Amino acid sequence: MGSRSTLVGVEVPITGSDSVKWHELFLPLPVSRSNAISSGSSSPPPSPQFPSLTDDCASCCVVGDPPLYFIWRIHKTHPNVLEVLELSAESEFPEIGLRITFPDSLSSFAHIHQNQQDGSTLTNPYTLYVLTVSGVAYLIKLRTTSAYSSTSIFPGDELFQFDLTSYSNAPITSVAASAGCLVVGRNDGSIACFRLSLLNHAVPGFVNELRDDSGINRLWGFMSRGRTVGAVLDLVIRELHGVPFVFVLHSNGVIQIWDLLSHSKIFSQGMNVQSPEGAAVVRLWVSEANNQSDRIPLAILLRKSPECSTEMICVYSLHYGLGDRMTLSLGPLLPSISLEEGHCLDVKLSSDRIWILKDNGLAFHYIFHTEIDVKEARCYALQEEFVAEQLFLNAELSSDDLLWMIHSIFSSSKEQIVPFIFSTFLRRLLLPGVLHCNVLRLTLLDYNKQWTETELQSLTFDGLKKEIGSLVDDEGLGRTSISIYYFWKNFFGRYFSHWCKNNSPCGLLIQPLTGGVVLIRKDSLSLFRSMANIELMAEGCLQEFVDLLKPELGLSCDGEHAILLEVLKCVTSMSQSLGKTASAILYEGLVSKSNISLEDVVSQLLKILQTGCIPSSLVPFSDLSADFDLGKESNHKNLRKFSVSMILSLHALSRKANSWGKVLNAIESYIQFLVPHKILKSLDSEESMKIGTAAMVQSTSQVAQAMFVSALEILLFVKYLLNVSGKINMLHADISRIQLELVPMIQDIVSEWLIIYFLVTTPSESPGIEDFSCQLSSLHIDSKNGRRSWHDKFGKLDFTLAFILLMSNQTSSQGLNHHSSHYFPNPSYIISAVQHFTGWIIWGNTMVESNSPLRHYAELGLTLLRHGQYYAAECLLSVVEANVQREKIFRSLQENDGDWCVLQHLLGCCLLAQARFGCPGILKERKIYEAIRCFFRVSSGERASKTLQALSHDTGLPPLCLDDSVSSAAWKLHYYQWAMQIFEQYNFNEGACQFALAALEQVDEATSRRDGSHVGRTLDESAVTIKGRLWSNVFKFTLDLNRFHDAYCTIISNPDEESKQICLRRFIIVLYELGAMKILCDGTLPFTGLADKIECELAWKAERTTITAQPNLYKLLYAFEMHRQNWRRAASYIYEYSVRLKNEVVNADQQHLSWVLQERINSISAAINALHLVHPEYAWIEPPFEKNINRIEGYPHKRSKKTEMEHLAHDHVLSRKEQSYIDLDKLQDQFVLISAEYTLSLANIESRSTGREDPSLLVSILVQANLYDMAFTIILKYYKGSALRRELERIFSAMSLKCCPNKISSYTERNQLVLISSEEKFQSSPEMGSMYQQPNGNSQWATLEFYIRKYKVFHAGLPVNVAETLLRTDPHIELPLWLVQMFKDACQDRTFGMTGQESNAAALLRLYVDCGRHMEAVNLLVEYIDSFATVRPSNLINRKKPFAAWFPYSTIELLWCRLEDSITSGGMIDQSEKLKRLLHGALHSHLRLLKVDNDDALAAAAGR
Repeated sequence: MGSRSTLVGVEVPITGSDSVKWHELFLPLPVSRSNAISSGSSSPPPSPQFPSLTDDCASCCVVGDPPLYFIWRIHKTHPNVLEVLELSAESEFPEIGLRITFPDSLSSFAHIHQNQQDGSTLTNPYTLYVLTVSGVAYLIKLRTTSAYSSTSIFPGDELFQFDLTSYSNAPITSVAASAGCLVVGRNDGSIACFRLSLLNHAVPGFVNELRDDSGINRLWGFMSRGRTVGAVLDLVIRELHGVPFVFVLHSNGVIQIWDLLSHSKIFSQGMNVQSPEGAAVVRLWVSEANNQSDRIPLAILLRKSPECSTEMICVYSLHYGLGDRMTLSLGPLLPSISLEEGHCLDVKLSSDRIWILKDNGLAFHYIFHTEIDVKEARCYALQEEFVAEQLFLNAELSSDDLLWMIHSIFSSSKEQIVPFIFSTFLRRLLLPGVLHCNVLRLTLLDYNKQWTETELQSLTFDGLKKEIGSLVDDEGLGRTSISIYYFWKNFFGRYFSHWCKNNSPCGLLIQPLTGGVVLIRKDSLSLFRSMANIELMAEGCLQEFVDLLKPELGLSCDGEHAILLEVLKCVTSMSQSLGKTASAILYEGLVSKSNISLEDVVSQLLKILQTGCIPSSLVPFSDLSADFDLGKESNHKNLRKFSVSMILSLHALSRKANSWGKVLNAIESYIQFLVPHKILKSLDSEESMKIGTAAMVQSTSQVAQAMFVSALEILLFVKYLLNVSGKINMLHADISRIQLELVPMIQDIVSEWLIIYFLVTTPSESPGIEDFSCQLSSLHIDSKNGRRSWHDKFGKLDFTLAFILLMSNQTSSQGLNHHSSHYFPNPSYIISAVQHFTGWIIWGNTMVESNSPLRHYAELGLTLLRHGQYYAAECLLSVVEANVQREKIFRSLQENDGDWCVLQHLLGCCLLAQARFGCPGILKERKIYEAIRCFFRVSSGERASKTLQALSHDTGLPPLCLDDSVSSAAWKLHYYQWAMQIFEQYNFNEGACQFALAALEQVDEATSRRDGSHVGRTLDESAVTIKGRLWSNVFKFTLDLNRFHDAYCTIISNPDEESKQICLRRFIIVLYELGAMKILCDGTLPFTGLADKIECELAWKAERTTITAQPNLYKLLYAFEMHRQNWRRAASYIYEYSVRLKNEVVNADQQHLSWVLQERINSISAAINALHLVHPEYAWIEPPFEKNINRIEGYPHKRSKKTEMEHLAHDHVLSRKEQSYIDLDKLQDQFVLISAEYTLSLANIESRSTGREDPSLLVSILVQANLYDMAFTIILKYYKGSALRRELERIFSAMSLKCCPNKISSYTERNQLVLISSEEKFQSSPEMGSMYQQPNGNSQWATLEFYIRKYKVFHAGLPVNVAETLLRTDPHIELPLWLVQMFKDACQDRTFGMTGQESNAAALLRLYVDCGRHMEAVNLLVEYIDSFATVRPSNLINRKKPFAAWFPYSTIELLWCRLEDSITSGGMIDQSEKLKRLLHGALHSHLRLLKVDNDDALAAAAGR
């Protein structure tokens, strides 16, 4: 910029300026174009009257007092869209802006001013002037931003447009405006003024052309005809003592000034600029007039050519006098300022400075100055440099060093490397000033991730981490350290490219009153601040830094000054050799809870510095690329060179100081400078949510990072001195001083700046869904208007923890509350506010002295905890805890200082809240156990009872209501109960159980120390009552944890009988609900003294539980009693279950009925099995008597305090007398009957008669349903002797009838054979009808044959019964051969005739004769007579014995008579005669044979 330049400040982005939500407004087409479109004509678009945009343009219009700032932008990619943003310095940055879309492209001009006092002022307080490139001027009456909806059409009555081409066709080259007036300059040098506020172009005075009308001017023009003005290049309107003037710059270098009130020219002069050859004037800037000065600075930009970047700015001073007539004179003010690098974007002038904005920086020069150094430029660094540094994109902060060091530090836990690298890079991306929503959206778009700005703004840290993690997976990269590293390196490169392209600087705003400077970027806004002193050293200005701070550091002589300078040179050399990534590693390690400490990081870094390399085993070869390995070897060589060079430098330093003591003194003075300063000022938090405050927080992050890095560097240096103390001849006293004084002091400073940096850079968390305290605070009950919106910012990435601290304290840091708070702060004041703010974070309100260094940290943690920032509060308190533990006074703090207890208490609350709201799985358990340890530490503090009283309510937890006069044991008892309640409230039963057990240990001591004084509510109870309540709580917690054995043991340990009974009942209920009742029967629980109570509770529960509920308590009682070898009681319970099923399950469907009957069968069977284990004399049970309990739905299941046994004792005695006992036989009888009913249910048959005393009807139903097995089982069980034979005959008669179904009805009517009484009927579904109504066929005959053979042993006459039934039913039926064969097989030897069992051939013959089956009878008789005659010779002797054979001669005679009757009656005469002859012949032969046998028998007898 000139011969010299000095960096004096940096850019500070304004928080929230990158995340504006735009309300879209659309302007209607001009009337001429809309008519053309409606008519369908294709008229060409209007010819351009103004140059089109080649760059993004932006500016600011200041309106009113106190001022409102209207920022407007026009992007070259959307030239027809105007963005308008209304903001105020005394409020937070607006969330909503206007985006107005015009029909045509716009020129690089817009002007906003306050509306005149008319009727529309209230609804439309502002007026906007805009000019399109086609020459159409718009006057728009603007409302406030909040008055517009998100998308709307601009009202026509609030819009006025005028086509400037109707006045002149000359191209417009420049435009300017003031309130009510639009001034345009044209290519021909003419200037016109349009009074757009008149809203009517026909009104006189609407258009005025600025021309030379005076006579002298005309005469002068005639005399100098050869000199004419060139095209208008730029116009600037300024007011001087209330009179508006327009400054005009022509292309030939002529500057003219016109009075807009009189429309007269008052000044014209050509510029004598010594410019490079070919350079031309481009733009004009004029300072705001200062009524207290008679000079106005002007600046003109000269550019050699559009292609050449060489530019020059000439600064002039316009002198004016206000006598009778205004006199003006123009002269050069400064030598020309050559812009050697970069392109000039904007220039602003104030009363004493000129500000020049280039695309690579901002600089200002003092004007009206006579000193020699007027050409020296004071420079401000733009944000691009800061962003590149934070994204590891510059040479001094290489990401390669970061990866290398991470591998070294995590050598023992390599699984942490990948998440650590990922989190480190992500945290850098989210730093304030680096994160930009639109840039992030464009970067994600490169990876095919479609995100809207609204969606990105709603993302949290974890949400963004998850989304970027998905990018890694989508890219197909492995989860190795090198792949993650290269992904982020590529991602940062893309991000930075988008950042520079889409957030480039566009314009400046200078605040003359305060000196504040605002940078308008393409998509954000920034302020500028002065540099902190520590940043000068970071920039390498060591000499300047030491000279500047010499008084502050307390350096007594030049020698100490020189020593410190040499020390800082060594520190800088070490930093450059090691790289600047060490601070990023340390910060991430302490914030992300990666189990690495400050000492671990420092020791690893020192090892790298001393050895120059790290073992190759620490960095797996497969995980790093070849290029990286080459770079690593180069670093190793450089570090080895550094080690040698540093030793030599330290020796030189020692010789220069003559002793290491002086060196340590200089180091100590520098360390004191790094300590955050205490400031005795405060600020009302009502002024906190301002744009300046956001800039202060952002600036604090930049300064805190520099201080943190510097403190870490000096820590590394003094640690390095210790490691090489033997090589540099350091005395033992100096070594001890470093170890005992300097190192702890620096570690404290590192922790302090770490805390500050963490608070100002960490985004806030969104409150949990169940976080009632945050939800309540968001309701803004009893809140002031200025603080009602900031709760909604929780969770946004740009709303850091520092804002929460500022908003939550009535007195906080010294902020920006001063007389010029309506304006943007100047750069120096921002850095001053940073010093106050950092001092407040560390020391608090120093006007109120605190005895403990932990008190303010506890207050900060409490503030974060109150607003749901649990993770942040944990990090803050963990850093403080780690720092305190390094101090010598740690043990005394822990034992005697109540603030230490407060710190642990709050830390436990944070861990507990995190476990409740967001931590999954193992991490959640870890948080719970850490919280438990914290609360136990609190209980050990002696002063904890006093200091915790004021905190509990603020944390959103139940208050600790306890008097200060209680004993230590009473305090612990109360605190443990309080912690137990908290863990119980959050459903963390493990912790609640531990504190309940801990409280039990304190009960005896706490209650034994009571005296006459009042000792609090807790000790008003007896020890037994307290123990009973605590044991009940332990029981509840263990039961909720499903630790049933422990829960039962707590019941045994409970000294309170009433509480024990309640817990036991609850134990039974929970086991029942969880299906874990088998634990009562597996022998693991000690039933010492509680077995009967358990049985009683189980029985009570069973009686009041629905009988169909699962698991079944009666079965459990059965198993319980069987386990205790109480066989009869087991049988009683399971039998009662069967009875209840019978009585209570009514109107059940068929499927349910089957289940009920199956359960009854199983229960009766179980009762039988149990009684079999008893001696036969005692194998009986008492029947369950009906109790007066309403077992209906809705009946309360709670047990009354008085048992019902007293009321039922008398009834029970009577019942035992009236009812008989139930033995095995009765149970077996019931088993058979229920089995029959179950069999019927399986066949889907319902019978109303089931279960009656007479089983005959049940047998009939079973037979009718073809369920013969069960029918025979009942008969054999219930009937003996003749009754059995009778029932068998009934069954087989019914079975026989099914073999001839067509004859059933006639037979039953004739023989009165009824299986089911007229009163009882059975029903079955149509689907099951085939089971018992089968047609005649082989299946029925086979069934009949099977069962008659099976049960013939019980009744030998069954074949006779079956044959008789068949023949009587159907006289013409043909008996099956197997049935006939049964009769024939009755006698094994037919030589004995037709004798045999009850069902013999004679019986069959009788049936044939009785039923008129004469042919079958004759044939049967003939068959047996022939068999009798054709005997074997071996059996002949037997046949001839007396009474050896028998034939039913009476039946034969009856057969003969029937045949004669048939012949006589005339029916079937031929057949009857034939049969008679056959019978006669057979009988004749038989009788003759008998005669022979008889004679032989007599002869044989006589021979003897």
